[in-house]
Amino acid sequence: MKELKTGPARAIPLPSRQSRARGLRREDEELARLAKALAHPARAAIVRFLLGGGDCICGDIVDRLPLAQATVSQHLKVLKQAGWITGEVDGPRVCYCARPETLQRFVALARGLAPGIERSGS
Repeated sequence: MKELKTGPARAIPLPSRQSRARGLRREDEELARLAKALAHPARAAIVRFLLGGGDCICGDIVDRLPLAQATVSQHLKVLKQAGWITGEVDGPRVCYCARPETLQRFVALARGLAPGIERSGS
């Protein structure tokens, strides 16, 4: 399988060195980048769907979502650029896979917002 090319690669930019000089931590920048990519209900649904399947999904994710093809493609592009998913060409299909390590990193970064707060049993 080869990596899917969806046009010019553009990563979601991180804040500049200047913003870090003003006291922003690299972890905060990474958390914000990951959260921004996930901050749309359709993208959250896509990541949940891919993580829940356990395997890569080859074929049309559009069939599983109440959204137009172009809309789903744009959301997949944002998720891929941020590192939430991968997309590879497999013959005539594209296989999309969630990256569980990104979810683990996101959870760890979010917990770092308030390290003294323990999860309650409720």
